[in-house]
Amino acid sequence: MRPAMDSLQFAAEDFLQFFPRAITKFHTEWLKRTYPFDSFGRRTSIHYSCDIRRPMSKYISLGDEVFLAPDIWLNVPLDMPHSEPAIILKKGCKIGRRSSISARNYICLEEHVLLAPSVLIMDHNHEYSNPNEPIHAQGVTEGGKITIGRNCWLGHGAVIFCGSGELVLGHNCVVGANAVVTKSFPPCSILGGNPAKIVRSYDATSGRWLRTSETLERVTS
Repeated sequence: MRPAMDSLQFAAEDFLQFFPRAITKFHTEWLKRTYPFDSFGRRTSIHYSCDIRRPMSKYISLGDEVFLAPDIWLNVPLDMPHSEPAIILKKGCKIGRRSSISARNYICLEEHVLLAPSVLIMDHNHEYSNPNEPIHAQGVTEGGKITIGRNCWLGHGAVIFCGSGELVLGHNCVVGANAVVTKSFPPCSILGGNPAKIVRSYDATSGRWLRTSETLERVTS
């Protein structure tokens, strides 16, 4: 009797999931066909709850097999003209729910970058230089540019922020939960803390992820 009940419960759960999946598929097709994205790849999926405004979509490029989970916000402030995409999500990027990507200038996620829920990536800030004006009325700062290398993994609540210049995370970096990254780091680094620091690095010779102290020992020995 129990196996039969389990089968019925599994079937019911599968059936109920059909409706949000169908809405998401319809929503994705609607965006692809009616929004002026710079590019929109094959087998890309955008959950119906994501916030992407039509005027901003022309500055967004989505590669093949990109996945946007529920409640994601892609934002491009329209206070300056753009000749190229401001947000680029390359092939295989998977963006966790409630994450936000806000690009005044340029944010590029290279192939197969993975974001946990509630990640913030932002290449500018709100202007607050005049204490006599409301911050929301002062616009945004000039900001910088952000590139996140292929196969990086950004943990829950991580923040990647560039106030000026260029911030580059090398390929295969891992950013720990709630870490705040405000500068560039080399490939194959595990980052943690606020501000973020290198906790471990990949050593190709030993094939191991070594703590910072172990890496220094290998270099000096």
